Amino acid sequence: MKVLMINGCIRGEESRSWKLAEAFLGEMRQNAPEEMEYEQLNLVDMDLKPLIGDFFEDRQKLLESPERSHPRFDYAHQFADADYILIAAPFWDLSIPAIVKIYIENISVDGITFGCNENGMYGMSKAKKMLFFTTRGSVYGNGSLEQGARYLEALCEMFGIPQFQCIFAEGIDAMPEKAAEIMQEAIDEAKRAAQDFWR
Repeated sequence: MKVLMINGCIRGEESRSWKLAEAFLGEMRQNAPEEMEYEQLNLVDMDLKPLIGDFFEDRQKLLESPERSHPRFDYAHQFADADYILIAAPFWDLSIPAIVKIYIENISVDGITFGCNENGMYGMSKAKKMLFFTTRGSVYGNGSLEQGARYLEALCEMFGIPQFQCIFAEGIDAMPEKAAEIMQEAIDEAKRAAQDFWR
C-alpha cells in the first residue's frame, strides 16, 4: 500500500496549504495499515527542470525506444506505482505553482503513466485516488477562474486515477476576520477525509 505525497508548498512549514496536508497526514497515520509505505517529495528541494532545449530533445530520443528504464523516468515510475497520490500546493495565478507543473511534465510519460492506441489515450497509473490540498486567498468556488483543482482532476482522467478530491480553504485573505475559522473548517474536513481514507 504505497502513498505518495507531492509537496509543492513554496513556503514550506509556513504554508497554509501544507497545514491542511499535515492535518490529513496526522490522522491518516493513526489509522494506516501496517503494510503502508509512505514517500514524500518536496519539490522545492528537487532539481526539476522544464522540458526545454537539450533536456527536452534528449527525452524525446529516449521515448523513441519502448524501453522505459532510464533514470529520467524514475519519478514517473514512482507516481505510476503509488496506490494513493496526495498533492499539497497553493492556488497561484489561477492554478498551481510552476514547480508542480514541471513535476507533472516530467512524470507524464507515454508507456508509464499513460498510453495511447487507436482508441485514444488511456491511463496506466494504479492509484485509486488523488487528494489535493490547497488554499486560496479569495473566493473562487467552482467558477471558471479556478484552474488548479480542475487541471489535476483532468490529469486523473489522463492517468487512469478513478477518484479525485480537493480539500480547500478559500477567502482567507479576502476575509481576514474569518481566516482562522475558514482554516479550521478545512482542517476538520481534511481529518474527516483521513478517517475515511482506508475504507
